[in-house]
Amino acid sequence: MTRIFLFIACTFGMTAVILGAFGAHSLAEAISPEHLHSWQTGVQYQFYHTFAIFIAAILGRHLNKKKIRLAIWFFIAGVLLFSGSLYLLSTADLLGIPDFRSVIGPITPIGGVCFIAGWAFLFYASNGYVKRRWYRKEDADSDEK
Repeated sequence: MTRIFLFIACTFGMTAVILGAFGAHSLAEAISPEHLHSWQTGVQYQFYHTFAIFIAAILGRHLNKKKIRLAIWFFIAGVLLFSGSLYLLSTADLLGIPDFRSVIGPITPIGGVCFIAGWAFLFYASNGYVKRRWYRKEDADSDEK
């Protein structure tokens, strides 16, 4: 499963670079500054969560795998829903689907909730690890006395 998540992280990272460059060089003249800002926000969040997926996939070897997998799947859903909807909202006029905004608009916050859930599961997985490590150290310190 780690390989699949690393592959997804690399794919998201590559597409974030491509979409960022496309936004900076091609879209800057074609869409409004507000829509360009939304596009850039989508790219930023895709980058942030690409790194989160990558790191969580590696940490999955040391933490609760089930919780880590849930975190990663929520991050993936967040990228697709949050960033994907921002890309579509930003280019709706260009794509000839301006009326589609009312359909896409409500998807963005759902993606944001997925990001929050991903971070919550990552916290939950790491919290157990930190507690185990802390208690082990405390037990070791008390044994020395």
